[in-house]
Amino acid sequence: MGKNPFKTAFDSLEEFAELISEVLACPITIEDANHRLLAYSTHDERTDPARIATIIGRRVPEKVINSLWKEGIIPALLESDEAIRVKSLDGIGLGDRIAISIRNKGDVLGFIWALEVDKEFTDNDFLLLKEAATAVKSKLLQLQARKNKKEERSQEFFWKLLTGHMQKRDEITDHLQLLQIKQASSFVLAVFQFQHEITREEEKQMMYLLQTSQQVQVMLHTVDGERLVLLLSAMEHQEMSRFVEEFVCKLEKRFHISGIQPAFGNIYDNYAKIEKAYKEALNVLTIKKKFPIETAALHSYGDMGIYQLIDLLLENRKGTDHRNQALKKLHDYDQKHNSNLVETLDVFLNKDSNVNDAAKALTVHPNTLAYRLKRISEIGGIHFKDPNQKLMLYLDLKLEKFL
Repeated sequence: MGKNPFKTAFDSLEEFAELISEVLACPITIEDANHRLLAYSTHDERTDPARIATIIGRRVPEKVINSLWKEGIIPALLESDEAIRVKSLDGIGLGDRIAISIRNKGDVLGFIWALEVDKEFTDNDFLLLKEAATAVKSKLLQLQARKNKKEERSQEFFWKLLTGHMQKRDEITDHLQLLQIKQASSFVLAVFQFQHEITREEEKQMMYLLQTSQQVQVMLHTVDGERLVLLLSAMEHQEMSRFVEEFVCKLEKRFHISGIQPAFGNIYDNYAKIEKAYKEALNVLTIKKKFPIETAALHSYGDMGIYQLIDLLLENRKGTDHRNQALKKLHDYDQKHNSNLVETLDVFLNKDSNVNDAAKALTVHPNTLAYRLKRISEIGGIHFKDPNQKLMLYLDLKLEKFL
């Protein structure tokens, strides 16, 4: 192989993209690690819909990224420092091309994509693309350094909002503009609870998913030990629930990170309410930990219903000798006879007094449950047709668990 054509000074990534295009005689795109477009070469009619959509949107379309993951192409690029061949995927408008990751000591900084048009790429072309990836590394490191400095300032600003140390609207707006953060008309605060302290690599993987998603706009983010905290532009409640579930699912499927609990607060339009929204999301996580079965499908503070009032009810009970006498009698009976009438009552009330659903949850025959309910009524003096008594039993059972 002859002289390296990329050992030359260049002022911009656009200029370098044109140089690669000239050497390989094909259209070129350069992306960052999150598939946002950094530079592209000029092209004539020899291109494909995926490349055009990337240039117009300044990012690779999400459907293209998802397909590249399914085909194993992105995982291969993340694992190898060699150029790989990518066969056409007609369903997403992607033509034949070769691609390579731009690396620095194992970290992926970005990607170069070379579209195959009039000729099939040779082994020499693969080597040339590898040399191009090495030559452009320094430029991407400079971009990353600037990005890291901005992220540090954003993190400090976000924590001031989360802790309530910045609440003046004008001051918040000024900081958003200074950090070039697009302010949404309304926002939602989401927290993802991990089972372990989040590593730097896992943080990068999460931000990759967020940056490549077209469902959400992430304004600010931070990692706090075992939690990822996000400030997102607001979306419909159902869409938000779907997003957090899909985000958790993708983390497990693509990066094998499991056991994550998502939670989010109410929607607000006043950024001074970020501290409140943060506390709401944390409250959801606390409730889900205490009542994992009852709240398994709930992620939003607005969906917590009566659980929102647990703290107020606990405060109300402080300093009192209150004890639900019906529950006391049932607890005493269970302890003496090694039975489970309190659990039966709890499941029955959680299933909205539906005998069939409760029997299924308890894995007993409906007739067996009917007998147990009769004994519960006799021992505890409980009238199941009295909604007031049932409500108090329901609440007192929750408070017992919380305590």
